[in-house]
Amino acid sequence: MSESKKSPPRRVDWRPLRIEAGSAVLDADLGLPDDPCGLVLFAHGSGSSRFSPRNRHVAGMLHAAGLATVLADLLTPAEEAVDDRTRRLRFDIALLGERLVYALDALGAAAPTASLPVGLFGASTGAAAALVAAAQRAQAVRAVVSRGGRPDLAADALPRVRAPTLLVVGGHDEPVIGMNAQAMARLACEKRLEIVPGATHLFEEPGTLDAAGALARDWFVRHLCDRQPGA
Repeated sequence: MSESKKSPPRRVDWRPLRIEAGSAVLDADLGLPDDPCGLVLFAHGSGSSRFSPRNRHVAGMLHAAGLATVLADLLTPAEEAVDDRTRRLRFDIALLGERLVYALDALGAAAPTASLPVGLFGASTGAAAALVAAAQRAQAVRAVVSRGGRPDLAADALPRVRAPTLLVVGGHDEPVIGMNAQAMARLACEKRLEIVPGATHLFEEPGTLDAAGALARDWFVRHLCDRQPGA
């Protein structure tokens, strides 16, 4: 398609959100393109936040496909300060999964997100949290994508996941490839493992993050938007 015939980029309305999660209040950003066909909630991990440039980049790819996104901090500022010192809370999968469940419930109860089918995108330890939340909210979560994730940390929640699940791992991230293969063997849902050639754990090599983002975009479009990617 020539440049002159390309569709103009979608306008994205960014809105701050505050999500009540038990005794905690979480900060989040809702990215809402015109006429979205689905919503993807991001689960960060390993000391990341809603300002992660990698996840913001993937969110932009999802917006272009007509998907809304929510990038949420699963830890409060005080908890993040503790985690910076101890690196403990980022591996508290039960806590992170519980926070995602609160976020799913809040998004499912409020306009303008209540009517949208929902997917979860998890990176690093956030992938395990996403799978724990998907197991607990099987009726709400329609698809899961893990990028460079640790789905193995979801442990006994894995067989209870019903949402179609895509695991994306860098080709040079050998230990994590094995962990993902072990986790996939425990999943009883539709599942796929994709290896991005040349990528290490953070997908910092040229073109690798776009490759991972395209796999995630196509998975979510297929399972959230009731149409094939590119249609």
